[in-house]
Amino acid sequence: MSDHAPNEINDHTSSHVRDEQKHAEVEVKVIRGNEAFNEAMLKEPPKPFTIATTQLYFACFIGFFCATMNGYDGSLINNLLENPWFLEFYHGENAGIWAGIITSMYQIGGVVSLPFIGPAADTFGRRFGMWIASLLIIVGTLIQGLATRENGTKQFMGGRFLLGFGVNIASAAGPMYVVEVSHPAYRGIVTAIFNCFWFTGSILASGVARGGLNIGGNTSWRLIVWIQLLFSCLIFIAAYFLPESPRWLYVNNKHDQSKAMLTKYHGEGNPESEWVKLQLNEYEELLEMDGADKRWWDYSALFKNRSTCYRLFCNVSISIFGQWAGNAVLSYFLSKVLETVGIHSTIGQANVILINNCQQFVFALIGANLVDRIGRRPLLLFSNIGCCLVWLAITVSTALYQQSIPPLPPGADPKTKLVGTNKGAGTASLAFIFIFGAVFSVGFTPLQALYPVEVLSFEMRAKGMGFSGFAVAAAGLLNQFAWPVSLQKIGWKTYIIFTAWCGIQATVVYFFIPETKNRTLEELDEIFNDKNPVKASIAKKRLGFDAYGEVVNIEEVEA
Repeated sequence: MSDHAPNEINDHTSSHVRDEQKHAEVEVKVIRGNEAFNEAMLKEPPKPFTIATTQLYFACFIGFFCATMNGYDGSLINNLLENPWFLEFYHGENAGIWAGIITSMYQIGGVVSLPFIGPAADTFGRRFGMWIASLLIIVGTLIQGLATRENGTKQFMGGRFLLGFGVNIASAAGPMYVVEVSHPAYRGIVTAIFNCFWFTGSILASGVARGGLNIGGNTSWRLIVWIQLLFSCLIFIAAYFLPESPRWLYVNNKHDQSKAMLTKYHGEGNPESEWVKLQLNEYEELLEMDGADKRWWDYSALFKNRSTCYRLFCNVSISIFGQWAGNAVLSYFLSKVLETVGIHSTIGQANVILINNCQQFVFALIGANLVDRIGRRPLLLFSNIGCCLVWLAITVSTALYQQSIPPLPPGADPKTKLVGTNKGAGTASLAFIFIFGAVFSVGFTPLQALYPVEVLSFEMRAKGMGFSGFAVAAAGLLNQFAWPVSLQKIGWKTYIIFTAWCGIQATVVYFFIPETKNRTLEELDEIFNDKNPVKASIAKKRLGFDAYGEVVNIEEVEA
């Protein structure tokens, strides 16, 4: 026995040394984001195109139609306001109080919908939120489309109100659904593409409007109104067949269904997948099983501590910034803006609107592909600073063009549209309008849906998005009432306001808006619980890996 003891001790010591060597740090990576997320990425690199992921993309694609409905209406009212038969039918004009009231009913409907967004998406699931929203849009379209000359604008505005009510619910439920069902590795790009589909609706509306002008008469504008039924009907039919959010299933005590959804769509059928285990562990640790999302009347989760208030601040800030960068003027009242640069014909304005929507869609998709590569903050800074500079250029070029317009001859009709002699300034103004669309679309369009929804915790998400919808609608009321009157009264000087405001927005983004890439939704807690969320979000970490690929060392890296 004594002869073998030293050998056994030596064998045990050698084995222990070998284990220590295997678990010693053999590889180092410097990362931004959460270490658990990055470890899962290294141990089980996700496959972007499989049968399961393709099915999930299709489900998200149906959710994208919520943005399409919003985009269709955004372009619809713009095209209606430059359609002479529509204006004649309702005795309206494309600027001033009448235009402001017609467009603002949509925003008022959105404001009124606020208390109903949380219950619609929390009580029966994210799919139900999209379904009930599409039903409201169908009814609103019917009311709007059947409005007669005898009923005047009252019935039309009633339909606009219900459309705004439904679209605001859809605009909250849609991104909630997409961000919660998406694979964590592709959450950024998939949810960013969501808002890019705003332009599919916008392009369709512009194309139909352009074709309708060739038809002429009341059919030219009624056609645009009725085609609005297309996407709401598709969601209404398809919503029942979509997979439900795994987070909603989990907090509603349907743990097996939640795990089954994650296993099928995120784990490729493997219940032991790193992605399935990571998310279920985080659900168990971080999701509130009896949170305020279970009580339709309880909004306390939005304000219960510093972290939740900061989340809501980020959510509302980006939501409002996306409305006040000046894009609303170019979205809802582009026909009036084009008149300030010398484009007066209905066909000419329709062509510009259609081309602008198409190029913005392309740049929005480019931006969506950058959200996970360069991050949310750089894109927001680029768009805000870029919009500031472009608005400055539009202000100068438009001012030069307006100065070249000759005075109205004595006795001439006050409504006579005079053309400026400085063609170069007019052409430059038009070019800068297109450049603005590109700069805005690269950063703001993909992040208008992605950033506000992902910064909210699950308990906050439905009611927080309702709050976000309220902020957007309230900001939109300023757009609808102030800017048409401003364009009518002071013309190009309106653009000076946007130049200054975009600079203010860029400053707020730089100092207060944190980065959110390379983390699951639940892992964002560590950012917002930090004393300095911006600093915590952009901090680098040094990860040490052993021979088995396990993380054995984590260190902060000085910037």
